[in-house]
Amino acid sequence: MPKCRDYYSYQEAEILDSNPPTLLNLSGLDKKKVEVRFTMEETSNDGGLLLLREMENQIGLIKGLESCIKDERHPSIHPSIHPSIHPSYIDHSINSMLSQRIMQIAAGYEDANDCNTLKNDGILKVCAHQHRSLATQPTMSRFENKVNSKELYNMAKTFVDQFIASYQSEPEIIILDPDDTNSITYGQQELTLFNNYYGDYCFMPLHIYEGFSGKLITTILKPGRRSKSLDVFAILKRIVTYLRFQWPNTMILLRGDSHFCSKEFMDWAHDNRRLEFITGLSGNSVLNRYAKIIIESAKREYKMYGKPVKRYHSFQYKAGTWTYPERVVVKVEVNSKGTNIRYIVSSLGGVRAKALYEQGYCARGAAELRIKDHKTYLLSDRMSCKSFKANQFRLFLHSAAYVLIHSLQQQVLNGTELCHATMKTIQLKIIKTAARVKIMKTKVQIELPAEFHSKWAFEKSFNRFQILRS
Repeated sequence: MPKCRDYYSYQEAEILDSNPPTLLNLSGLDKKKVEVRFTMEETSNDGGLLLLREMENQIGLIKGLESCIKDERHPSIHPSIHPSIHPSYIDHSINSMLSQRIMQIAAGYEDANDCNTLKNDGILKVCAHQHRSLATQPTMSRFENKVNSKELYNMAKTFVDQFIASYQSEPEIIILDPDDTNSITYGQQELTLFNNYYGDYCFMPLHIYEGFSGKLITTILKPGRRSKSLDVFAILKRIVTYLRFQWPNTMILLRGDSHFCSKEFMDWAHDNRRLEFITGLSGNSVLNRYAKIIIESAKREYKMYGKPVKRYHSFQYKAGTWTYPERVVVKVEVNSKGTNIRYIVSSLGGVRAKALYEQGYCARGAAELRIKDHKTYLLSDRMSCKSFKANQFRLFLHSAAYVLIHSLQQQVLNGTELCHATMKTIQLKIIKTAARVKIMKTKVQIELPAEFHSKWAFEKSFNRFQILRS
């Protein structure tokens, strides 16, 4: 096995498990000696994962991902059916390993080596539908590296299916907010490339969210170079075509920065009903000539009054490679720092230039906050596997954790202060809740603290899930 950040010696784990509980002496309390031992059994730090388990039971995302993976291990056949066949050697089902890994990620344990220390966590056992010890790092690493291209494609489709199923009826309009980000690599991972903008070797995963709701549509791992417009068009065309088949009357609006400005997509939008776009557009000398009057006017006003000036103007423009002329909006800002000129191009007419830029285009900044949830708080940039396919699978596991937490916020915690909280806040206030788990013959008893900060959220959520089950 290649050495990477997830490498953890199984023998070391056994040695750690066999050590006696450590005795620690702390500062005294009223002349009484204070001792600490690591002896509390059947407890967990992550009681809030029970809410995500209930959320999964409602939306079935992990079950959908499980159906994409073919299990080629020794089959489990009951002896009464075929007495000559030995019992299965499988201890951990696909669903169990998926649930374990995704729930660990949601709780902030991003590496496969965390499986070693959490294999007997009672809450994780309940979430993974398993009574025995959970999978350890070697088993999980083999699992991550077994997926093939067809299975990964079906998983990407499962995320889009989940996005579609999250709507009770066909929406009037949806906004596709694609954006890519960097995932720095530290080893010999396949297709890691040097990116001059970030000054390091990395992958460039593509995230696609819905602009109004923040729902994740899908995530695609790409080599470490900036997306080419033709490559992005191929991905977006496939997604839009699939969405259009499900929602024939929905207006689909693509919104992205300048490297999502694609001649192919613009031409395709002209040939398709209720398909629009608004993207950034790189400036050039020709565009500056079109906007010359508004630029000079803004400069004169600032020179005359000494106050910052912001102006908007729109015009028709056709680049040499474009098939059709398109509407271009220019924003001109002049202040003490100089002159700032920005362009966007859009198929939307009948909207004032200022509103189209500020309320339409600038709102795409929310996608960066969603990437922050996905990448910074759920640590989806942990790409430690050598195989590119394994790292794509990892990205899907982190995406599943995002979908579960986001669904909990929007469907169960809506109307509360946690509805628009960051996923780090959800982890700290909801997931990181102490719990005691007793797995008995006839039932599983889970005890939560009698008093804690987010007790109201648990009561509200459990009551709502009980209604949904009935």
